[in-house]
Amino acid sequence: MSSRRITVITGSLVTASFSAVVILSCTASADDQGPGSSKGGKAVDKAPAGVELTTLLPSKISVDNSTKKTAITATVKNQGSKDSGKIQLLVVGFDGLTVKNVAGCSAIAENSLPKGSNSGFSCPIDNLAAGKSKSYAVDATYDLGKTGKICLPVQAGDGKKTYWQQGPVPFGTNNPSPNAPATPLLLGTDNKPVAPGGETELPKTGVGRDVLPLGAAGAALVAAGAAGLWWSTRRPVGALRPRG
Repeated sequence: MSSRRITVITGSLVTASFSAVVILSCTASADDQGPGSSKGGKAVDKAPAGVELTTLLPSKISVDNSTKKTAITATVKNQGSKDSGKIQLLVVGFDGLTVKNVAGCSAIAENSLPKGSNSGFSCPIDNLAAGKSKSYAVDATYDLGKTGKICLPVQAGDGKKTYWQQGPVPFGTNNPSPNAPATPLLLGTDNKPVAPGGETELPKTGVGRDVLPLGAAGAALVAAGAAGLWWSTRRPVGALRPRG
């Protein structure tokens, strides 16, 4: 199986290769989710004429306090007037949010994940027709003792361009409920971690706040402001393009 290159920006440049492993199981449900939102998303490279790609994440998820399990629906949309052609959606977990499975997608090998992420899946799409969308059921766990983020880049099928990237965007709550059956988390909210015994601690800030971004096939990701937005680009020589 061929390998791809992942480039991660953390102040220094780190690369890693990964092999794809198909994971088919899907166990969590997403019934408790609110409407979809593109919060934390940004267009990056120019898409083909007539193609307008975005992603959606639920505005609310719920974490089972006993199992730490949660479910997230990741959606990619083509809001343009022309078909997309081959593209790929990446689903990547950071910090306390670990992506366990994305139905029909391929997992990035654990020992090949970019520094700063804990899990990732690649979802190839042969074509997304104009005005259509495709949703993926994401099984995940969330350690409420930490902050947690997710990232959804949408790239060309060969990974050379990133048309859109949502995140890494946080899910969290300022009102932890360790004694309740489940804890609701809101998109775009920094989690206030729950410490053992039900005590809470302040969310982490500073360097730990700007978690590492993800790219694929040599994509370079750079920070885009205090909101924690990141975007990726790829050049044949792996050059980094600073924010304009």
